[in-house]
Amino acid sequence: MKPLIGISATPVIEEKASGPQVKYSVRQEYVARVMEAGGSPILLPPETDPETMAQLLDGWIIPGGDDIDPSLWGESVHPEARLEDPHRTRMEVHLYKAAHVDMPILGICYGCQFINVMQGGSLHQHLPDILGHDSHRGDTWQSYHVEPGTILAGILGDTPAEGKSWHHQAINHLGHDLIATAHHEDGTVEGIQGTCRPWLVGVQWHPERSDSQATPRIFAAFIEEARQYQLSKQK
Repeated sequence: MKPLIGISATPVIEEKASGPQVKYSVRQEYVARVMEAGGSPILLPPETDPETMAQLLDGWIIPGGDDIDPSLWGESVHPEARLEDPHRTRMEVHLYKAAHVDMPILGICYGCQFINVMQGGSLHQHLPDILGHDSHRGDTWQSYHVEPGTILAGILGDTPAEGKSWHHQAINHLGHDLIATAHHEDGTVEGIQGTCRPWLVGVQWHPERSDSQATPRIFAAFIEEARQYQLSKQK
């Protein structure tokens, strides 16, 4: 049986003549990458019961999204921030707390930031204020330095860490039990991993959108961890 991989979905409100309608959005690339790597994707709307999913899932991808509410780390909202739907974030907070420590979690862009915030860290709310440029948005093709001895380094080997970037926020203070695993040349944290779980990985770029050699390796490693977790639950 293929490992079951949860992917958080974002509510999208469409105005119709009959009134507003809510749909759930997940970029098709996430689904495709999971399937290519041998997993079976399941979309997680905000109404998902976190306790049930915590028992059912073999792995969880926290995908890209809008900005995380900065009240979670004690700041007011920056004028440039566009907040993610609070119902999605609320579900993810509960699922993160309910998930078994051995369940692998992969955070991408918003997901990377979410992991940091959940571990007590904070974010730069608008990178141009810090860096003086806005080159991390627009699906910019970038390269990243990966720290030796990290999970990401073990996955990529000699393959360079390259991918498309689309974010105006990034990690400021690292959360508890996290280490930085990748950086952009301007110092922006582009990868993290947890020391509190066997496989807790976040990347700030978007491997699902890229044809980089790194992309299939990241998803293959994640799905293999999910498969091993699935097997461990059957013992």
